Amino acid sequence: MATVILEAKTRESVGTGSARAARRNGFIPCIVYGDGKATDSICISKDLLDRYVHKSNFFSTVFEIQGVGEKSEKFVAKDIQFHPVTDNPIHVDFLRVRKGSRVTVRVPIGYINEHASPGIKMGGVLNVLVHEIDVVCDPDNIPNTIAIDLTGFEFHHTVHANDIKLAEGITLPSGGKNFTVATVVAPTILKKEDENAAATTTETTTAAK
Repeated sequence: MATVILEAKTRESVGTGSARAARRNGFIPCIVYGDGKATDSICISKDLLDRYVHKSNFFSTVFEIQGVGEKSEKFVAKDIQFHPVTDNPIHVDFLRVRKGSRVTVRVPIGYINEHASPGIKMGGVLNVLVHEIDVVCDPDNIPNTIAIDLTGFEFHHTVHANDIKLAEGITLPSGGKNFTVATVVAPTILKKEDENAAATTTETTTAAK
């Protein structure tokens, strides 16, 4: 994955008043931390951050933040706060990462081979419950997406987190729950037909008694 360069400047003061002043001047307050080093308070142009913060791979992108720390230090976004009304970013936390380390990042999930799913070909719908998932990997090997192959999926086929096939060197966080990611749902018309058939069978059985 290519590294994205962000230009930053150090914040001389911190606190609510300083953060508001930075936003009025077109900057987003941020902090960078981790790798055993001190936390630095910085700010980055809102126009620059807006290019990335609403993308699905924002939390799996590796950034080089110029103007803070040592040259060529790498970072990943760990948290972002949005304004509750405007949905504009108002604060971002970045974590320092280094080659050979293991970092937990949020990666978007993608789906392939829908044409090879019998359930979907028969009119079923892929009900996606989770659009991204946390994985643990080396910063140099963060995947762009985690692909789930839908080949052979029938109606009611369900994918859980532990079912996802991950590339070598990529794992799920230890101790995580085995949650449902997606399932193939039968079309409503088939559901109604099945329900009607079941009701008819019940009525027939009752009448026979």
